[in-house]
Order: sequence, then C-alpha cells, then structure tokens
Amino acid sequence: MNKLAILLTVSSCLFAADPIFLRRQVSDVKPVPDDLTAASAKAASYKPLFGIGDQDVDQLKGVARYGELTVGPGGTSAMVSYPAEEQIYFVEEGSGTLLYGDEKAPIKANDFMYLPVGVKHGVANSSGAPVKVIVMGYKIPADMKVQPTAKLMLASTDDVELQILGQHGPTSQFKLMMGTTSSQRDKLAAAYLMDSLFIMDFALGGTNIPHNHPAEEEIYLLLRGSGDMVAGLDADGKEVRHPVTQGAAFFFKPGTQVGYYSNAKEGQPHDLMLAVRSRVPGMSMRGPGGGGRGGPGGRGGRGGPENPPGRQQ
Repeated sequence: MNKLAILLTVSSCLFAADPIFLRRQVSDVKPVPDDLTAASAKAASYKPLFGIGDQDVDQLKGVARYGELTVGPGGTSAMVSYPAEEQIYFVEEGSGTLLYGDEKAPIKANDFMYLPVGVKHGVANSSGAPVKVIVMGYKIPADMKVQPTAKLMLASTDDVELQILGQHGPTSQFKLMMGTTSSQRDKLAAAYLMDSLFIMDFALGGTNIPHNHPAEEEIYLLLRGSGDMVAGLDADGKEVRHPVTQGAAFFFKPGTQVGYYSNAKEGQPHDLMLAVRSRVPGMSMRGPGGGGRGGPGGRGGRGGPENPPGRQQ
C-alpha cells in the first residue's frame, strides 16, 4: 500500500469515528484543592471527574465542573457562589445540611437541588457518617438572561415516578428529575443551560437503546450495577462497548453515540444510572448535521410519547 492510500485510510477512520469521550472511575480519582475545600472548610474533599480540576478541562464547552464532594462527620465545605455558573447537587449517600444563603435545609441520599448563580451555598455534616454529593456546574453565557430563583428548589428521587419513554425501549425506565425553567415534565423546572437531569433504571439485561445528541454534552455515572457502556462508533459504524462497574463515569461530546447494556441477572437489583445533559452555547439544538435521536422526551429527533407534567416544588 502506498503512502497516499495509507493516509486516506487513516483519514477515513478518523472522520468515521464519533467525537471523543472521557472516562473516569470515581474510586481512582484523587482529591484536589477546590473552592469547596478552601480554608474555611473542615473535613471536606473534592474529586474532579470532569471540568475544573481535571487535566482534560479544555475538552468541555458548556460544562464547568462535575465531581464528587465528600464531607466527613462534623465537617463542612466552604461556601461558594459564582456569577455565571448554575450548579446542581445530587446526594449519593449519607445525610447532612445544605447551606443556602441564610437558609439551612436537611438533605439525604437521593435528594437533588438547583443552586442558582450568585447564591452562596455549601454542605455541612453533623451526622456520624460521610455525606457524598455529586457537584455539577454549567457556564451561563454572557447573553443569557437569568431570573432570580424565588426559593430553594430541592426534591428527592423517591418522589419522582418511573416512566417508560418509547424511543428508549421497554427495558429502561426514567425518573425525570430536573429540566429547564420552561419544563412541564420534570420534577423541578429550574435550570438554564442544563436541560435534563434524570436517573435510568434498567431491567435485567436491559438497555436504553444507544443514540446520540448532536448539540448537547452528556455525562453518565453508574450508581449501581455493571454492564457495557456504549461510547462512540468504530470506522464501520458499529457500537464501541466498554465494560463498566459501579462508579464508572463518562463524559460524551455532542454527536457521540451513547448507551448502556445491563449485565444484571435474576435475583440481582436493577442497574441505576445518573445522567445529565446540557446544551453547548452557540450550537443549534439540531447540531451541525441535524437529526439525532433524542433523549428523555424525544428531544432532538425521534420522539417518544408525550410526558406528563412533573410536579414542582
């Protein structure tokens, strides 16, 4: 094969492949100094999975940060606020207190909350066990108008019903937790750049049917179980699968083929995946080439059944 043929072969493989993804395992990520662990903090640590604090921070566009905050017994994080970043917290395990401006609110495993720009917030722990919180942050573009949030928006996944979304098949069910301020399907209609926070519950051997979002960044975190994560297509257009276990986290760039296949067997609990999707500033929701199968609710392509309005707090 001559040099030109080799070059053309390599080029075709590069252009046939999906955009890149990033992969992390929570247990392998080392804590680093962070705003949340500044001088005023006590017994607090932060693991940056993606974004600020991670070596590949420049690969993310709209996502500012995604990581795990741990606050030990009797500890507290520093209070933080950002003028152009909305944040969302999801409590993985334990219980504690959300510090929100001048308010204090009890939080426990499976709680999630919206933290708007400009409002100081943090986490304290008066319990006898660590509390672990997934911290998500999204960059608010300079030309985006953000209205003040009238009250603390906090809810629990325990109060969000599971539902089947047609385009994802019958073996995965969804808890639609949070959407944008105009959402009528999610438990909380709160965010601006982040447009879908949800949990997927997989039946034994289930899948959410691999798909892609042409103009959104997406992050999957496996909360429970083991299986195969789909992250991209090979040069022949076939799914690239990666064996994963609990604590696996993937960041997907827009247009990347994403999905999951559960390996759970009879007698084992269902696999659970925390997923969050966000718009990329400046990109059309149909992406550069249009199309693309949508996520929960059928956004961006083939739609599923209309979702019932979510209860809001």
